[in-house]
Amino acid sequence: MATLISEQLATDPRVLQARDLLAVALRDHQSKLTGIKSTDPGRAMEYAKLITDFSYARAGGLYFPYLGSGMGHGALVELADGSVKYDFISGIGVHFLGHGNQQLLQSGISAALSDTVMQGNLQQNSESPIVVSLLLQLAKNAGSKLEHCFLTSSGAMANENALKLIFQHKPGSSRMLAFEHGFCGRTMALAQITDKPQYRAGLPTSLAVDYVPFFDATDPKGSIEKAVFAVRTHLGRYPGQHAAMCIELVLGEGGYWVGDHDFFIALLTELKANKVAIWFDEIQTFGRTGCPFAFEHFGLAAWPDVVTVGKLTQLCATLFTPELKPQPGLLSQTFTASASAIAAARVILKIMIQGDLFGPNGQNMRIHEMITRRLMAISARHPQLLRGPFGVGAMIAFTPLDGSEAKVKHVLRQLFDKGVIAFYAGSQPARIRMLPPVPVVTENDIETICHVLESTLLACAGS
Repeated sequence: MATLISEQLATDPRVLQARDLLAVALRDHQSKLTGIKSTDPGRAMEYAKLITDFSYARAGGLYFPYLGSGMGHGALVELADGSVKYDFISGIGVHFLGHGNQQLLQSGISAALSDTVMQGNLQQNSESPIVVSLLLQLAKNAGSKLEHCFLTSSGAMANENALKLIFQHKPGSSRMLAFEHGFCGRTMALAQITDKPQYRAGLPTSLAVDYVPFFDATDPKGSIEKAVFAVRTHLGRYPGQHAAMCIELVLGEGGYWVGDHDFFIALLTELKANKVAIWFDEIQTFGRTGCPFAFEHFGLAAWPDVVTVGKLTQLCATLFTPELKPQPGLLSQTFTASASAIAAARVILKIMIQGDLFGPNGQNMRIHEMITRRLMAISARHPQLLRGPFGVGAMIAFTPLDGSEAKVKHVLRQLFDKGVIAFYAGSQPARIRMLPPVPVVTENDIETICHVLESTLLACAGS
Protein backbone atom coordinates (compact mmCIF):
# COMPACT_ATOMS: atom_id res chain seq x y z
CA MET A 1 0.00 0.00 0.00
CA ALA A 2 1.48 3.30 -1.11
CA THR A 3 1.98 6.09 1.40
CA LEU A 4 -0.50 8.94 0.99
CA ILE A 5 0.95 12.35 0.15
CA SER A 6 -0.78 13.69 3.28
CA GLU A 7 1.11 11.11 5.35
CA GLN A 8 4.36 12.18 3.70
CA LEU A 9 3.64 15.80 4.62
CA ALA A 10 2.83 14.90 8.22
CA THR A 11 6.21 13.17 8.65
CA ASP A 12 8.24 15.69 6.65
CA PRO A 13 11.26 16.67 8.82
CA ARG A 14 10.52 20.35 8.23
CA VAL A 15 6.97 19.92 9.56
CA LEU A 16 8.19 17.94 12.56
CA GLN A 17 10.79 20.60 13.33
CA ALA A 18 8.20 23.36 12.96
CA ARG A 19 5.88 21.55 15.36
CA ASP A 20 8.64 21.29 17.95
CA LEU A 21 9.60 24.95 17.55
CA LEU A 22 5.99 26.12 17.90
CA ALA A 23 5.51 23.99 21.00
CA VAL A 24 8.67 25.40 22.61
CA ALA A 25 7.75 28.97 21.67
CA LEU A 26 4.27 28.56 23.14
CA ARG A 27 5.68 27.15 26.40
CA ASP A 28 8.21 29.97 26.68
CA HIS A 29 5.58 32.68 26.34
CA GLN A 30 3.02 30.86 28.50
CA SER A 31 5.56 30.88 31.32
CA LYS A 32 4.99 34.65 31.55
CA LEU A 33 1.38 34.03 32.61
CA THR A 34 1.79 33.45 36.32
CA GLY A 35 -1.38 34.91 37.83
CA ILE A 36 -3.96 37.68 37.79
CA LYS A 37 -2.82 40.89 36.14
CA SER A 38 -4.56 44.26 35.87
CA THR A 39 -5.32 46.12 32.64
CA ASP A 40 -2.37 47.84 30.97
CA PRO A 41 -3.17 51.58 31.35
CA GLY A 42 -1.65 52.26 27.94
CA ARG A 43 -4.19 49.93 26.32
CA ALA A 44 -7.27 50.86 28.34
CA MET A 45 -8.65 53.63 26.10
CA GLU A 46 -8.15 51.76 22.82
CA TYR A 47 -9.62 48.60 24.33
CA ALA A 48 -12.69 50.43 25.63
CA LYS A 49 -13.31 51.86 22.15
CA LEU A 50 -12.92 48.42 20.60
CA ILE A 51 -15.52 47.01 23.01
CA THR A 52 -17.91 49.90 22.34
CA ASP A 53 -17.59 49.66 18.55
CA PHE A 54 -17.97 45.89 18.55
CA SER A 55 -21.02 46.07 20.80
CA TYR A 56 -22.66 48.56 18.46
CA ALA A 57 -21.84 46.50 15.37
CA ARG A 58 -23.38 43.37 16.84
CA ALA A 59 -26.44 45.35 18.08
CA GLY A 60 -25.91 44.33 21.69
CA GLY A 61 -23.33 44.72 24.42
CA LEU A 62 -21.00 41.95 25.54
CA TYR A 63 -21.86 40.44 28.92
CA PHE A 64 -18.26 41.02 30.00
CA PRO A 65 -15.80 43.42 28.34
CA TYR A 66 -13.88 40.35 27.20
CA LEU A 67 -11.82 40.20 24.03
CA GLY A 68 -9.01 37.67 24.28
CA SER A 69 -5.52 38.32 22.96
CA GLY A 70 -5.16 34.72 21.80
CA MET A 71 -2.77 33.76 24.60
CA GLY A 72 -3.56 31.63 27.62
CA HIS A 73 -2.15 28.93 29.86
CA GLY A 74 -4.36 26.43 31.64
CA ALA A 75 -7.00 28.32 33.59
CA LEU A 76 -5.33 31.68 32.90
CA VAL A 77 -6.23 33.82 29.87
CA GLU A 78 -4.78 37.09 28.60
CA LEU A 79 -7.17 39.74 27.29
CA ALA A 80 -6.39 42.28 24.58
CA ASP A 81 -6.21 45.02 27.24
CA GLY A 82 -3.18 43.31 28.77
CA SER A 83 -5.04 41.92 31.79
CA VAL A 84 -4.80 38.27 32.84
CA LYS A 85 -7.74 36.50 34.45
CA TYR A 86 -8.71 33.07 35.75
CA ASP A 87 -11.28 31.55 33.41
CA PHE A 88 -13.62 29.41 35.51
CA ILE A 89 -16.54 29.43 33.07
CA SER A 90 -14.58 28.10 30.06
CA GLY A 91 -16.76 29.76 27.43
CA ILE A 92 -19.78 28.21 29.25
CA GLY A 93 -18.17 24.80 29.18
CA VAL A 94 -16.33 24.88 25.87
CA HIS A 95 -12.66 25.22 26.87
CA PHE A 96 -12.47 21.99 28.87
CA LEU A 97 -8.70 21.71 28.37
CA GLY A 98 -8.19 25.35 29.29
CA HIS A 99 -6.24 27.87 27.25
CA GLY A 100 -3.16 27.21 25.13
CA ASN A 101 -3.30 23.42 25.44
CA GLN A 102 -0.31 21.79 23.76
CA GLN A 103 -2.26 18.79 22.48
CA LEU A 104 -4.80 21.10 20.85
CA LEU A 105 -1.92 23.12 19.37
CA GLN A 106 -0.64 19.99 17.66
CA SER A 107 -4.09 18.98 16.44
CA GLY A 108 -4.57 22.53 15.14
CA ILE A 109 -1.32 22.37 13.21
CA SER A 110 -2.51 19.16 11.54
CA ALA A 111 -5.81 20.84 10.69
CA ALA A 112 -4.05 23.91 9.28
CA LEU A 113 -2.01 21.66 7.01
CA SER A 114 -5.11 19.92 5.66
CA ASP A 115 -6.63 20.97 2.36
CA THR A 116 -9.79 22.71 3.62
CA VAL A 117 -10.90 24.87 6.52
CA MET A 118 -14.46 23.56 6.77
CA GLN A 119 -15.66 20.01 6.26
CA GLY A 120 -19.23 19.21 5.33
CA ASN A 121 -21.86 16.82 4.11
CA LEU A 122 -20.37 16.19 0.67
CA GLN A 123 -16.71 16.31 1.64
CA GLN A 124 -15.41 15.14 5.00
CA ASN A 125 -11.91 14.01 5.79
CA SER A 126 -10.91 10.80 7.51
CA GLU A 127 -11.00 12.35 11.01
CA SER A 128 -14.82 12.47 11.05
CA PRO A 129 -15.32 8.68 11.10
CA ILE A 130 -12.78 8.47 13.93
CA VAL A 131 -14.67 11.06 16.01
CA VAL A 132 -17.97 9.27 15.37
CA SER A 133 -16.38 5.96 16.37
CA LEU A 134 -15.02 7.44 19.62
CA LEU A 135 -18.41 8.89 20.57
CA LEU A 136 -20.17 5.62 19.84
CA GLN A 137 -17.51 3.74 21.80
CA LEU A 138 -18.29 5.89 24.84
CA ALA A 139 -22.03 5.31 24.30
CA LYS A 140 -21.49 1.55 24.01
CA ASN A 141 -19.27 1.48 27.09
CA ALA A 142 -22.08 3.23 28.96
CA GLY A 143 -24.41 0.35 28.11
CA SER A 144 -26.75 2.31 25.86
CA LYS A 145 -28.50 1.23 22.65
CA LEU A 146 -27.19 4.23 20.72
CA GLU A 147 -25.68 3.00 17.43
CA HIS A 148 -25.74 6.05 15.17
CA CYS A 149 -24.06 9.46 15.41
CA PHE A 150 -24.46 12.56 13.24
CA LEU A 151 -21.91 15.34 13.68
CA THR A 152 -22.67 19.04 13.44
CA SER A 153 -21.15 22.41 14.24
CA SER A 154 -23.25 23.60 17.20
CA GLY A 155 -25.35 22.38 20.10
CA ALA A 156 -28.40 24.09 18.63
CA MET A 157 -28.01 22.15 15.37
CA ALA A 158 -27.49 18.90 17.28
CA ASN A 159 -30.74 19.58 19.12
CA GLU A 160 -32.56 20.58 15.92
CA ASN A 161 -31.44 17.30 14.36
CA ALA A 162 -32.77 15.47 17.42
CA LEU A 163 -36.14 17.17 16.94
CA LYS A 164 -36.30 16.13 13.30
CA LEU A 165 -35.49 12.50 14.14
CA ILE A 166 -38.08 12.47 16.90
CA PHE A 167 -40.95 13.93 14.88
CA GLN A 168 -40.23 11.82 11.81
CA HIS A 169 -40.28 8.75 14.03
CA LYS A 170 -43.78 9.61 15.27
CA PRO A 171 -45.72 11.03 12.29
CA GLY A 172 -48.71 13.16 13.20
CA SER A 173 -47.36 14.23 16.58
CA SER A 174 -47.02 17.95 17.22
CA ARG A 175 -45.99 18.53 20.86
CA MET A 176 -42.99 18.15 23.16
CA LEU A 177 -42.49 17.78 26.88
CA ALA A 178 -39.67 19.52 28.75
CA PHE A 179 -38.68 20.48 32.28
CA GLU A 180 -39.61 23.78 33.86
CA HIS A 181 -36.61 26.14 33.89
CA GLY A 182 -34.82 23.99 31.32
CA PHE A 183 -32.64 25.30 28.49
CA CYS A 184 -32.45 23.78 25.01
CA GLY A 185 -31.20 26.57 22.73
CA ARG A 186 -32.30 29.77 21.01
CA THR A 187 -33.41 28.76 17.51
CA MET A 188 -37.07 29.27 16.57
CA ALA A 189 -37.97 25.75 17.72
CA LEU A 190 -35.55 25.39 20.62
CA ALA A 191 -36.58 28.72 22.11
CA GLN A 192 -40.02 27.17 22.58
CA ILE A 193 -38.55 24.23 24.55
CA THR A 194 -36.37 26.56 26.63
CA ASP A 195 -38.49 27.69 29.56
CA LYS A 196 -37.47 31.33 29.44
CA PRO A 197 -40.11 33.59 27.86
CA GLN A 198 -37.70 36.47 27.23
CA TYR A 199 -35.72 34.25 24.83
CA ARG A 200 -38.73 34.00 22.52
CA ALA A 201 -40.16 37.50 22.92
CA GLY A 202 -41.70 38.58 19.62
CA LEU A 203 -41.26 35.16 18.01
CA PRO A 204 -44.21 33.19 16.63
CA THR A 205 -45.02 29.88 18.29
CA SER A 206 -43.32 27.22 16.17
CA LEU A 207 -43.62 24.25 18.52
CA ALA A 208 -46.10 23.39 21.27
CA VAL A 209 -44.35 22.49 24.53
CA ASP A 210 -45.75 21.34 27.88
CA TYR A 211 -43.60 21.71 30.99
CA VAL A 212 -42.98 19.29 33.85
CA PRO A 213 -41.60 20.25 37.32
CA PHE A 214 -38.03 19.13 38.02
CA PHE A 215 -36.71 17.11 40.94
CA ASP A 216 -36.74 18.77 44.36
CA ALA A 217 -34.10 17.32 46.69
CA THR A 218 -35.96 18.70 49.73
CA ASP A 219 -39.06 16.66 48.79
CA PRO A 220 -37.99 13.62 46.71
CA LYS A 221 -41.24 11.67 46.98
CA GLY A 222 -43.43 14.72 46.50
CA SER A 223 -41.48 15.91 43.46
CA ILE A 224 -41.82 12.47 41.82
CA GLU A 225 -45.57 12.55 42.37
CA LYS A 226 -45.87 16.09 40.98
CA ALA A 227 -43.79 15.32 37.89
CA VAL A 228 -45.60 12.07 37.07
CA PHE A 229 -48.96 13.78 37.60
CA ALA A 230 -47.93 16.59 35.23
CA VAL A 231 -46.84 14.11 32.55
CA ARG A 232 -50.08 12.15 32.85
CA THR A 233 -52.11 15.36 32.69
CA HIS A 234 -50.36 16.61 29.54
CA LEU A 235 -50.56 13.22 27.83
CA GLY A 236 -54.23 12.92 28.71
CA ARG A 237 -55.03 16.40 27.44
CA TYR A 238 -53.34 15.79 24.07
CA PRO A 239 -53.61 12.04 23.36
CA GLY A 240 -50.89 10.74 21.05
CA GLN A 241 -49.55 14.23 20.30
CA HIS A 242 -46.28 14.21 22.27
CA ALA A 243 -43.31 13.03 20.22
CA ALA A 244 -40.69 13.13 22.98
CA MET A 245 -39.54 14.68 26.22
CA CYS A 246 -36.36 16.76 26.24
CA ILE A 247 -34.60 15.92 29.50
CA GLU A 248 -31.73 17.79 31.10
CA LEU A 249 -30.38 15.50 33.82
CA VAL A 250 -28.84 18.53 35.50
CA LEU A 251 -30.59 21.82 34.83
CA GLY A 252 -27.75 23.93 33.42
CA GLU A 253 -28.96 27.46 32.84
CA GLY A 254 -31.79 26.70 35.26
CA GLY A 255 -29.36 26.84 38.19
CA TYR A 256 -27.42 23.53 38.39
CA TRP A 257 -30.27 21.64 39.98
CA VAL A 258 -29.25 17.96 40.02
CA GLY A 259 -31.70 15.19 39.22
CA ASP A 260 -32.16 11.81 40.90
CA HIS A 261 -32.23 8.21 39.66
CA ASP A 262 -35.61 7.29 41.16
CA PHE A 263 -37.16 10.53 39.94
CA PHE A 264 -36.02 9.91 36.39
CA ILE A 265 -37.03 6.23 36.42
CA ALA A 266 -40.58 7.14 37.43
CA LEU A 267 -40.83 9.66 34.59
CA LEU A 268 -39.15 7.50 31.96
CA THR A 269 -41.40 4.55 32.77
CA GLU A 270 -44.47 6.74 32.25
CA LEU A 271 -43.11 8.15 29.00
CA LYS A 272 -42.15 4.79 27.51
CA ALA A 273 -45.54 3.33 28.40
CA ASN A 274 -47.09 6.08 26.30
CA LYS A 275 -44.66 5.74 23.37
CA VAL A 276 -43.02 9.10 24.05
CA ALA A 277 -39.36 9.12 22.96
CA ILE A 278 -36.61 9.87 25.50
CA TRP A 279 -34.18 12.63 24.53
CA PHE A 280 -31.32 13.43 26.90
CA ASP A 281 -29.88 16.87 26.18
CA GLU A 282 -26.25 16.54 27.32
CA ILE A 283 -24.80 19.56 25.55
CA GLN A 284 -23.50 20.85 28.90
CA THR A 285 -23.34 17.73 31.08
CA PHE A 286 -21.35 15.52 28.67
CA GLY A 287 -17.93 14.80 30.17
CA ARG A 288 -18.60 16.70 33.41
CA THR A 289 -20.18 14.19 35.81
CA GLY A 290 -18.82 10.96 37.27
CA CYS A 291 -19.21 9.26 33.86
CA PRO A 292 -18.73 10.44 30.27
CA PHE A 293 -22.52 10.65 29.86
CA ALA A 294 -24.73 11.99 32.64
CA PHE A 295 -27.32 9.33 31.79
CA GLU A 296 -24.70 6.76 32.78
CA HIS A 297 -23.92 8.71 35.96
CA PHE A 298 -27.60 8.48 36.96
CA GLY A 299 -27.93 4.80 35.97
CA LEU A 300 -30.20 5.40 32.98
CA ALA A 301 -28.22 3.80 30.16
CA ALA A 302 -31.07 1.58 28.96
CA TRP A 303 -33.50 4.46 28.37
CA PRO A 304 -32.35 7.04 25.78
CA ASP A 305 -33.62 7.08 22.21
CA VAL A 306 -31.64 10.23 21.38
CA VAL A 307 -28.73 11.97 23.12
CA THR A 308 -27.14 15.26 22.12
CA VAL A 309 -23.62 16.25 23.18
CA GLY A 310 -21.39 19.24 22.61
CA LYS A 311 -19.55 22.17 24.16
CA LEU A 312 -16.34 20.55 25.44
CA THR A 313 -16.08 18.38 22.30
CA GLN A 314 -15.64 21.51 20.09
CA LEU A 315 -18.05 20.03 17.56
CA CYS A 316 -21.46 18.63 18.49
CA ALA A 317 -23.35 15.42 17.80
CA THR A 318 -26.71 13.70 17.84
CA LEU A 319 -26.57 10.04 18.88
CA PHE A 320 -29.61 7.82 18.36
CA THR A 321 -30.90 4.26 18.29
CA PRO A 322 -31.60 2.25 15.10
CA GLU A 323 -35.35 2.78 15.62
CA LEU A 324 -34.88 6.49 14.85
CA LYS A 325 -32.78 6.01 11.73
CA PRO A 326 -33.87 8.87 9.42
CA GLN A 327 -35.22 8.75 5.92
CA PRO A 328 -32.81 10.03 3.23
CA GLY A 329 -32.47 13.81 3.19
CA LEU A 330 -33.66 14.52 6.74
CA LEU A 331 -30.17 15.19 8.12
CA SER A 332 -27.75 17.17 6.00
CA GLN A 333 -25.68 20.35 6.21
CA THR A 334 -23.09 22.36 4.31
CA PHE A 335 -20.78 22.46 7.33
CA THR A 336 -20.09 19.58 9.70
CA ALA A 337 -17.44 21.65 11.50
CA SER A 338 -14.03 23.15 10.88
CA ALA A 339 -11.09 20.83 10.36
CA SER A 340 -9.53 22.20 13.54
CA ALA A 341 -12.70 21.51 15.59
CA ILE A 342 -12.87 17.93 14.32
CA ALA A 343 -9.19 17.37 15.06
CA ALA A 344 -9.64 18.86 18.54
CA ALA A 345 -12.65 16.64 19.21
CA ARG A 346 -10.54 13.59 18.44
CA VAL A 347 -7.95 14.69 21.02
CA ILE A 348 -10.53 15.50 23.70
CA LEU A 349 -12.47 12.25 23.26
CA LYS A 350 -9.27 10.22 23.54
CA ILE A 351 -8.46 12.06 26.78
CA MET A 352 -11.94 11.20 28.03
CA ILE A 353 -11.45 7.52 27.16
CA GLN A 354 -7.85 7.12 28.31
CA GLY A 355 -7.58 9.69 31.12
CA ASP A 356 -8.54 9.90 34.77
CA LEU A 357 -11.66 12.06 34.54
CA PHE A 358 -14.36 9.69 35.71
CA GLY A 359 -15.39 7.52 38.62
CA PRO A 360 -15.82 8.47 42.28
CA ASN A 361 -12.14 9.40 42.53
CA GLY A 362 -11.73 10.83 39.03
CA GLN A 363 -10.66 14.37 38.29
CA ASN A 364 -14.22 15.65 37.87
CA MET A 365 -15.18 14.57 41.37
CA ARG A 366 -11.84 15.58 42.91
CA ILE A 367 -12.09 19.11 41.51
CA HIS A 368 -15.72 19.26 42.65
CA GLU A 369 -14.66 18.33 46.18
CA MET A 370 -11.81 20.86 46.24
CA ILE A 371 -14.06 23.73 45.17
CA THR A 372 -17.14 22.85 47.19
CA ARG A 373 -15.09 22.31 50.36
CA ARG A 374 -13.72 25.85 50.09
CA LEU A 375 -17.13 27.31 49.28
CA MET A 376 -18.57 25.60 52.35
CA ALA A 377 -15.73 27.02 54.44
CA ILE A 378 -16.54 30.54 53.20
CA SER A 379 -20.20 29.95 54.07
CA ALA A 380 -19.24 28.71 57.54
CA ARG A 381 -17.18 31.85 58.18
CA HIS A 382 -19.73 34.21 56.63
CA PRO A 383 -23.19 32.58 56.42
CA GLN A 384 -24.64 35.71 54.81
CA LEU A 385 -22.30 35.52 51.82
CA LEU A 386 -23.39 32.36 50.04
CA ARG A 387 -25.71 29.37 50.08
CA GLY A 388 -24.82 26.04 48.59
CA PRO A 389 -22.81 24.82 46.83
CA PHE A 390 -24.92 23.04 44.22
CA GLY A 391 -24.23 20.93 41.14
CA VAL A 392 -22.29 17.76 40.42
CA GLY A 393 -18.79 16.99 39.16
CA ALA A 394 -17.36 19.82 37.08
CA MET A 395 -20.63 21.79 37.26
CA ILE A 396 -20.60 23.90 40.42
CA ALA A 397 -22.88 26.76 41.54
CA PHE A 398 -23.75 28.75 44.62
CA THR A 399 -26.25 31.44 45.57
CA PRO A 400 -24.45 34.66 46.56
CA LEU A 401 -25.88 37.16 49.04
CA ASP A 402 -29.68 37.47 48.64
CA GLY A 403 -29.80 35.62 45.30
CA SER A 404 -31.35 38.56 43.46
CA GLU A 405 -30.44 38.95 39.81
CA ALA A 406 -29.09 42.44 40.43
CA LYS A 407 -26.79 41.28 43.25
CA VAL A 408 -25.55 38.26 41.31
CA LYS A 409 -24.68 40.33 38.26
CA HIS A 410 -22.96 42.92 40.46
CA VAL A 411 -20.84 40.21 42.09
CA LEU A 412 -19.95 38.75 38.68
CA ARG A 413 -18.79 42.13 37.37
CA GLN A 414 -16.70 42.71 40.49
CA LEU A 415 -15.18 39.25 40.18
CA PHE A 416 -14.33 39.94 36.54
CA ASP A 417 -12.63 43.20 37.47
CA LYS A 418 -10.64 41.38 40.16
CA GLY A 419 -9.51 38.68 37.71
CA VAL A 420 -11.99 35.78 37.97
CA ILE A 421 -14.51 34.90 35.25
CA ALA A 422 -17.69 33.04 36.24
CA PHE A 423 -21.30 33.30 35.03
CA TYR A 424 -24.88 33.25 36.29
CA ALA A 425 -27.59 30.59 36.20
CA GLY A 426 -31.14 30.27 37.42
CA SER A 427 -33.56 32.82 38.82
CA GLN A 428 -35.36 33.33 42.12
CA PRO A 429 -32.74 32.69 43.34
CA ALA A 430 -30.09 33.45 40.77
CA ARG A 431 -26.77 31.65 41.18
CA ILE A 432 -23.16 31.96 40.13
CA ARG A 433 -21.93 28.96 38.18
CA MET A 434 -18.48 27.66 37.39
CA LEU A 435 -17.32 25.23 34.71
CA PRO A 436 -13.61 24.81 35.47
CA PRO A 437 -11.15 23.38 32.93
CA VAL A 438 -10.80 20.19 34.94
CA PRO A 439 -7.77 18.48 33.32
CA VAL A 440 -5.55 21.55 33.76
CA VAL A 441 -6.82 23.38 36.85
CA THR A 442 -4.59 23.18 39.91
CA GLU A 443 -5.30 23.32 43.62
CA ASN A 444 -3.36 26.59 43.73
CA ASP A 445 -5.73 27.99 41.06
CA ILE A 446 -8.72 26.98 43.17
CA GLU A 447 -7.20 28.46 46.33
CA THR A 448 -6.54 31.78 44.57
CA ILE A 449 -10.00 31.95 43.02
CA CYS A 450 -11.78 31.20 46.28
CA HIS A 451 -9.72 33.86 48.06
CA VAL A 452 -10.74 36.43 45.42
CA LEU A 453 -14.34 35.23 45.66
CA GLU A 454 -14.49 35.62 49.45
CA SER A 455 -13.01 39.13 49.42
CA THR A 456 -15.32 40.14 46.57
CA LEU A 457 -18.42 38.83 48.35
CA LEU A 458 -17.45 40.65 51.53
CA ALA A 459 -16.99 43.89 49.60
CA CYS A 460 -20.31 43.47 47.75
CA ALA A 461 -22.15 42.61 50.97
CA GLY A 462 -20.98 45.86 52.49
CA SER A 463 -21.75 48.02 49.47
